[in-house]
Amino acid sequence: MNDVVALGEVLVDFTYAGRSAAGMRLFEQNPGGAPANVLTALSRLGLKTAFIGKVGDDMHGLFLKQVLDGEGIDTGALLVDRDYFTTLAFVSLADNGERTFSFARKPGADTMLRKEEVPEALIREAKIFHLGSLSLTNEPAKTATFFALETAKKAGCVISYDPNYRAPLWESREKAMKGMRSVLPYADVIKLSDEETDLLTPYQEPEQAGKYLIENGAKAVVVTLGKKGACVVSREGCKYELAFPNKAVDATGAGDSFWGGVLYSLLHSGKRMEEIGLSDLAAFAHFGNAVASLCVEKRGGIPAMPYLAEVQERLKQQP
Repeated sequence: MNDVVALGEVLVDFTYAGRSAAGMRLFEQNPGGAPANVLTALSRLGLKTAFIGKVGDDMHGLFLKQVLDGEGIDTGALLVDRDYFTTLAFVSLADNGERTFSFARKPGADTMLRKEEVPEALIREAKIFHLGSLSLTNEPAKTATFFALETAKKAGCVISYDPNYRAPLWESREKAMKGMRSVLPYADVIKLSDEETDLLTPYQEPEQAGKYLIENGAKAVVVTLGKKGACVVSREGCKYELAFPNKAVDATGAGDSFWGGVLYSLLHSGKRMEEIGLSDLAAFAHFGNAVASLCVEKRGGIPAMPYLAEVQERLKQQP
């Protein structure tokens, strides 16, 4: 049995890495994609994971499969399609580590996953099924995603959702809101950033947004606040967890590493969702903040994910 199975995009982040001798910008080939980042974080923390998705039969797709295999992630459901090119993201970094994105995805192989290619048994045997929203931007991946969600719901999996909004990949903000909100009836645990609160709810303020999501079916909500940490919300109320001090060089994968830490803590607790209180959720976020503080100190998504021993050492440094 896998601890966590994720469905969605795995792609190459070409991250700005300085200039050549001729003054031209250099971009570093980093494996990434939010669901794959989360699985890598979990795998490096010691959990058993599997990925469902599609890459192209090209140098980038084969590179990504090799990377996931190297991280111990089960890639039996990662399909290689010779008809479509692997999605690429070009990431430009500001001095503070914040990013701007350009995508090559018209269409990308990840959007071409079909319903009949989704392995039901793999999902049914998972403890947690995790997804983002980028598999909802195009068909046939959208239909495949909802088929996977229905399968996970019927099987009693804990469903984890991180919308991971990327404006260039949606036709409009309105369609993004509709698409991202369509997953909410399925989600048990939700992670969103403070820049996404008004996309998923009628509110912008983290506490109000979290409360709204709880009232509409979620069992636990975490709103990430960047350098300020996170706001956790349950039926018992809300609490803030401060971020750990760090020397940020690249925010790529920060939220994914954080969420990997939260999901790891959830499973490590051995508690059912109904048993998790606000203090538990705050402790999960504290651990997640430690994971994220290490991630942002390196460039890229997957390569920056820390190992358990590193996290345990960082936890000794109370924020």
